[in-house]
Amino acid sequence: MTEKIRTAVIGVGYLGLFHAEKFAQLPDSDLIGVVDTSRPRAEEVAAKVGTTPYTDYRDLLDKVDAVSIVVPTQFHFEVARAFLERGVHVLLEKPVTTTVEEADELIRLAEEKGAVFQVGHLERFNPVIVGLKGLLTGPRFIESIRIAPFKPRGTDVNVVLDLMIHDIDIIQTIVGSPVKQISSIGAPVFTDEEDIANARIQFENGCVANVTASRISLKSERKMRIFQADSYISVDFQNKKLAVFRKGSGEMLPGVPKVDMEEKSFDQGDALKAEIASFLECVRTGAKPVVSGQDGKRALETAIKISNKL
Repeated sequence: MTEKIRTAVIGVGYLGLFHAEKFAQLPDSDLIGVVDTSRPRAEEVAAKVGTTPYTDYRDLLDKVDAVSIVVPTQFHFEVARAFLERGVHVLLEKPVTTTVEEADELIRLAEEKGAVFQVGHLERFNPVIVGLKGLLTGPRFIESIRIAPFKPRGTDVNVVLDLMIHDIDIIQTIVGSPVKQISSIGAPVFTDEEDIANARIQFENGCVANVTASRISLKSERKMRIFQADSYISVDFQNKKLAVFRKGSGEMLPGVPKVDMEEKSFDQGDALKAEIASFLECVRTGAKPVVSGQDGKRALETAIKISNKL
């Protein structure tokens, strides 16, 4: 592929607008159109990014090479399947689908058609996650907390599928072991779905993760603590900071080793732009996406197990 990649964004609500802006900015992309079932919204976003508005995604099936799909979760499967059947490359927002069986079908279709199928677990493109490389030697215990004030968007699913799934994906990636056992608790507060939840995930290699998510908090916080045999790592996703604590030489107190601390700060960057640029690079080169359909399915499977035990 030597020419620009013909792209479109399906669903331009709050998050879809940002997708459209990034596709309009990236030099590899020729943004053919944006789709929204609300014509005024489609026209508003199209005018903002300089493209054509549509109200039916099917009008674009034969006009594009790659799409971002940012529609409500219950429509992920239907829309993604339509594009994958035509061999169109798909970046699908998380959670990948509503069921594991739907995810399996999309993965199968993408493989059959030779299409890139990437899932939008945005936190994987956070600079601090990139900064963790080389620091992980075998996590034994992980504690994560992801809390945010209430927002009406995203409430078509519970807090596990809305927020906690980010940390589930990261934890499963860095642990690299199958899940052995799960226990969880949660409660609905502002919606009919659980708005706050906690899960304890035990892995077959012995690592345990304690994961908390809330969308009814007074502040935003996204932190993870990783305990290993030789170090303790504190990750602040929101403020893009890493702190690494290791046993040093000498003693802090009699019989207590001195602790050395190393802090790293990262530029805020633009994780969404990096995610979409990576997707387009995969479309151009045929490389495997950073977050594959299999990754999205794995996170969904664990999130569903947690939800079923709430």
